[in-house]
Amino acid sequence: MPGIDKLPIEETLEDSPQTRSLLGVFEEDAAAISSYIHQLYQAMRRIYDAQNELSAATHLTSKLLKEYEKQLSSCHAVLSTQLADAMMFPITQFKERDLKEILTLKEVFQIASNDHDTAINRYSRLSKRRENEKVKYEVTEDVYTSKKKQHQTMMHYFCALNTLQYKKKIAMLEPLLGYMQAQISFFKMGSENLTEQLEEFLTNIGTSVQNVRREMDSEVETMQQTIEDLEVASDPLYLPDPDTTKFPVHRNLTRKAGYLNARNKTGLVSSSWDRQFYFTQGGNLMSQARGDVAGGLVMDIDNCSVMAVDCEDRRYCFQITSFDGKKSSILQAESKKDYEEWICTINNISKQIYLSENPEEIAARVNQSALEAVTPSPSFQQRHESMRPTMYSTEQQSRPPTARTNSSGSLGSESAALSALSLDSLVAPDTPIQFDIISPVSEDQPGQAKASGQSGRRTNPFGDSGDKKSETEDSILHQLFIVRFLGSMEVKSDESPDVVYETMRQILAARAIHNIFRMTESHLLVSCDCLKLIDPQTQVTRLRFPLPSIVLYATHQENKRLFGFVLRSSGGRAESHTTSVCYIFESNNEGEKICDSVGLAKQIAFHAELDHRASEKQKEIDKVKEKQQKELSKQKQIEKDLEEQSRLIAASSRPIQSSGEGQFVVLSSSQSEDSDLGEDGKKKRESEA
Repeated sequence: MPGIDKLPIEETLEDSPQTRSLLGVFEEDAAAISSYIHQLYQAMRRIYDAQNELSAATHLTSKLLKEYEKQLSSCHAVLSTQLADAMMFPITQFKERDLKEILTLKEVFQIASNDHDTAINRYSRLSKRRENEKVKYEVTEDVYTSKKKQHQTMMHYFCALNTLQYKKKIAMLEPLLGYMQAQISFFKMGSENLTEQLEEFLTNIGTSVQNVRREMDSEVETMQQTIEDLEVASDPLYLPDPDTTKFPVHRNLTRKAGYLNARNKTGLVSSSWDRQFYFTQGGNLMSQARGDVAGGLVMDIDNCSVMAVDCEDRRYCFQITSFDGKKSSILQAESKKDYEEWICTINNISKQIYLSENPEEIAARVNQSALEAVTPSPSFQQRHESMRPTMYSTEQQSRPPTARTNSSGSLGSESAALSALSLDSLVAPDTPIQFDIISPVSEDQPGQAKASGQSGRRTNPFGDSGDKKSETEDSILHQLFIVRFLGSMEVKSDESPDVVYETMRQILAARAIHNIFRMTESHLLVSCDCLKLIDPQTQVTRLRFPLPSIVLYATHQENKRLFGFVLRSSGGRAESHTTSVCYIFESNNEGEKICDSVGLAKQIAFHAELDHRASEKQKEIDKVKEKQQKELSKQKQIEKDLEEQSRLIAASSRPIQSSGEGQFVVLSSSQSEDSDLGEDGKKKRESEA
């Protein structure tokens, strides 16, 4: 016998739309069988009625024909009895018992399904803030009873539909077989001309019917045993929120499906919740309403962010935001186990682990590494030899960005020193980690703004900066990136570039251990003088990092979305005391671009500083030359003034000089010239002296 399709009883507890869709196919098949059997019953009823009429007519005829009374009456009476037993009884039993049982089970299942939906909706509306133990117990008990009733009814309904696939063959073959056997028996009474081939055919049909019946009995027994086993195993799952100690959370999943409540806004402050079946397909989140043939796309969850949220006094809510931040959905899980599994699964899909050959193995390795990350390792080099990130140092700021790969290769020469380097020399084991950005209100507190270079100044989103010019409006470099803040912590050393990756490891491990999924999204502005974290909604500058204070920056070699940098700043009362803080971010596959932009900004700032120094030196030289020129001009002016003064003195002493008798003596021209030359020579000598 060929294989017969069956409904999967094991999937009745999940009650997915795919299972409901397959159930609809079997229900349509049952309806078609019911219609066909009804027509076949009418046809065979006509045969039976005709035979009864023929038997009655023959009996009346036999009274007139005395010699044929026993033979004709007995033959037709036997034929009528055989038709009633072999033809009418099986089809009547199938029509009145089996098909009506299917309809009854369908109605019971529909009622149980509606009761379960009502109980689940009532359970979802339980208040988290005003918990009433009596109401919670009643609602939980109602969910348990309705879910158990639906599961059991659905399993028996599936069993009946699967059995119908066997019974429909018998229901069609047995009446025809009975009709043929009755006719053959009828004709055998009057004739021995029937061939052995027809008898062999009827024998084979009878054997086939018996085989189908035995197979049906075996399958029914197997399904009944499966139902009993599933009832025992599924009893704890009837509770809406099973105990996570008995049913642990699977954090390594890259695919998940189940019912979730989705929030839909109906007004400015009002919203409604719609329960639908959600499932992941590759890097997409799909949803499918009950009764739909296929699912529809909700959003692309590659590079997305997922975090737990408090929403309208409902429990187990989480929010998924797309990679560009333009689309988000708030969903509610039915239990804490589903809630954590959905968040972990979407996180794994967001990291594109599903594209690898063994996604669950890689996810398990990543989660295991996160759990083991809090245990100190004796050798930093041995643990991260295969996962070394590409590092950047400010000592290489004069190199072009294309030489970035050479910087990571040069780290091999430092392996001997790093292997002997203790983790405590990089990051203290008890250093507190900050997982969120300090708000602009608290940035003005003393010590914080100085330590991290924060600024609470609000930038004008319309581009009008008023009387004060923006710090970056004259900057050559002006690039904007979308980043999510993972955390920051103080580090002991900023000389070794491996401190950035060690900080990445500890922050990611702490997030995994404490189940911290919330991340603050910001816009990172890279300019030639500083880095700024800007709130995408209010355009408020959350943090400001002066570019000269950034001493290290790096991106992860395998996960290109992770990058970080070390900020060195003065702290405390002593100006000589400095602190180093490492900041870790996640971007949309732009970690290398951000590091390249920071390197380019530092190069531009470095060359600008060189040009500034050269221009300052040239200005000093020009000032010295100008001063010398002014001194020379001043000296010439003094000489000119003295010379003019000597001429005036000579002119005043050259006129008439008196003798002893009061007469005027007129000097000759030669004497006057000698006198003038003597005075001029005297003045000249004085000026030279």
